[in-house]
Amino acid sequence: MTAVRTDPFAGAILQVGVLAGLAGTVGLGPAGWSAGLVYGVVTLAVLGRGLRRSGAERLGPADWVTLGRATLAGGVTALVADSFSRPVAVPVLVVLTAVALSLDWVDGQVARRTGTVSALGARFDMEVDSFLVLVLCVHVTGQVGPWVLVIGAMRYLFVAAGWVLPWLNGPLPPRYWRKTVAAVQGIALAAVAADVLPVALAVVVLAGALALLVESFGRDVLWRWRHRAGADRPQVAVPAVAPPPVVTPAVTGTAPVTVTRPVAVPAVAPPVAVPAAAAPATVRPEGARPAGRVPATTARRNRWKPGTPVLVGRAEVGGRRS
Repeated sequence: MTAVRTDPFAGAILQVGVLAGLAGTVGLGPAGWSAGLVYGVVTLAVLGRGLRRSGAERLGPADWVTLGRATLAGGVTALVADSFSRPVAVPVLVVLTAVALSLDWVDGQVARRTGTVSALGARFDMEVDSFLVLVLCVHVTGQVGPWVLVIGAMRYLFVAAGWVLPWLNGPLPPRYWRKTVAAVQGIALAAVAADVLPVALAVVVLAGALALLVESFGRDVLWRWRHRAGADRPQVAVPAVAPPPVVTPAVTGTAPVTVTRPVAVPAVAPPVAVPAAAAPATVRPEGARPAGRVPATTARRNRWKPGTPVLVGRAEVGGRRS
């Protein structure tokens, strides 16, 4: 048997154990047993489906804490269902509620400290909170009136609205205030369920809790409205179009190549300016004169005038010997 099946099965044993404990201590009638068992079967079936869809092999440490909270919520459900046909032990109901609300803080701490935070665990935790609040609202309707059911139904109305308005679906940015408001609902309902507050004060407390809940849901609705672009538009399939052929640049010595899909053409480095080569140096044999230069003797001969003596060796021509 795989872990996906054994974990919910263990949860079923816990749920039956809680119901048996209530029946053996404060008593539990047929209505309580029926409501508790139906709640347990539905909860564990949904949990098993969530495990299969998420691909998780088994519940994490924080998920087991949440599962314990879920079994306590099943005990509260059984007591509330039993209260319509027989008196119930209100202190036991309040204690179960208080422990379940306290463990709501514990499972979050366990998930963060063990690094097992998951979307499945967050959803499981939220659904347990929502159902526990709804059951407590049903219980206190006899004290403050049926209007209090709006608190318990708010979460489910929000989900139902998402079926009609697709832009209401999707993830929301994390907000600690959202978790705080949820805790306030549970604490306020537990205080009223304990029957220690005057009716007028109980109405004020629950009305304040409802106002906070409306503000929290209203902020989420407003955020999704502002980010609704494309969420409520039908998706139109666009047929795939073949890309035009691409001709790569011709390379010296090769012909152009035509391809039927885009190809990455390597970038060609820009031409680099090469400085002009210096004129070749003229190499002449030793003793040769450069072109265009006239020997000094020739220059002097060109400037000779008649009557000017010319030195030839050690003799003078046209003048006296020295």
